[in-house]
Amino acid sequence: MSDDGHQQNGHENVPSRQRRRFPGISSRAYEHPADRSALVALRKLSGFDTVFKALSGLLPERSLRLLFLSDSVRVSDQQFAHLHDMLRDACYILDLEKVPPMYVNQDPQPNAMCIGLDEPIIVVTTGLVELLDEEEMRAVVGHEVGHALSGHSVYRTILLFLTSLALKVAWIPLGNLAIMAIVTALREWFRKSELSADRAGLLVGQDLTASMRGLMKLAGGNHLHEMNVDAFLKQAEEYEAGGDLRDSVLKILNVLPRSHPFTTIRAAELKKWSESREFQRIMDGHYPRRDEDKDTSVTDSFRESASHYATHVKTSKDPLMKLVSDLAGGAGDLGGRVRRGFGGFGNGAPREDEPPTDTGPDAPNRD
Repeated sequence: MSDDGHQQNGHENVPSRQRRRFPGISSRAYEHPADRSALVALRKLSGFDTVFKALSGLLPERSLRLLFLSDSVRVSDQQFAHLHDMLRDACYILDLEKVPPMYVNQDPQPNAMCIGLDEPIIVVTTGLVELLDEEEMRAVVGHEVGHALSGHSVYRTILLFLTSLALKVAWIPLGNLAIMAIVTALREWFRKSELSADRAGLLVGQDLTASMRGLMKLAGGNHLHEMNVDAFLKQAEEYEAGGDLRDSVLKILNVLPRSHPFTTIRAAELKKWSESREFQRIMDGHYPRRDEDKDTSVTDSFRESASHYATHVKTSKDPLMKLVSDLAGGAGDLGGRVRRGFGGFGNGAPREDEPPTDTGPDAPNRD
């Protein structure tokens, strides 16, 4: 646990393992640059809180709370006491003064979420509780507390509502398109927020191996003796670098309907962050404070986000990202690059400005 006692902010009787605590930490410390820039911008909007509180009357938040209260098990010192200790411990480490309610819901599918507009609530499924060991579960609880500290529960709730609404108005072509455009943008944002929350989970658990094990279990089930972290991370490298432009397009299409990044990508991103100077500075006690959030520059946040994406494009091994990087650097022959990337347009005759592609036994020798 933390290194300065067990009685601060009302969080007593927390687990005894020594963990660093981060008093007053701002969520900006662990947020992915794209997630951070969007949140900073929204927090600067005049009337932001008022608008979303007004929306809470339109969204089924009260219904969700009543549903979990009536048909799930609320975590407490009397029910799922070990999860209750983890929850208070996570709030203590990230200095979240108000501990959000937490429920265990009967569902064999491993899952967890943090939802709510006025106040966040955390829900974990029985499938997840049964799948993970104590330290893996601690990282998940820290992940959800990170969502709460960042305010992600607001956008998750709106995303759930809009997704449901899109299904109801699917028969209205333009209405459905407009809502799905918003849903697609929110999903992209939320995928980045998942990377942020993974970082929060690492700050809480302070055990990278446990975080990796948890992600592997989400991908392959409770068969750790059959899995290997290094091999799992190599899958992420193969996924990013493999194939041609057709595969790049398929990757985009595959991820669009998802609210979470793919599991191997999450593992690779978390390991990369754990080795960064940014992570080490946080662990050394040098991080942005919550009381400085109001002075954060929107322009600087967007600049950091743009810089992150530019670096990602330059260093990515994905064929499409490499093409974009080369074009940005002034490389020519766009048509040829695209045709080669897509494996050619077929078996038709070559264009006049292209040499023959015959490679059969009777092909002329061009050496």
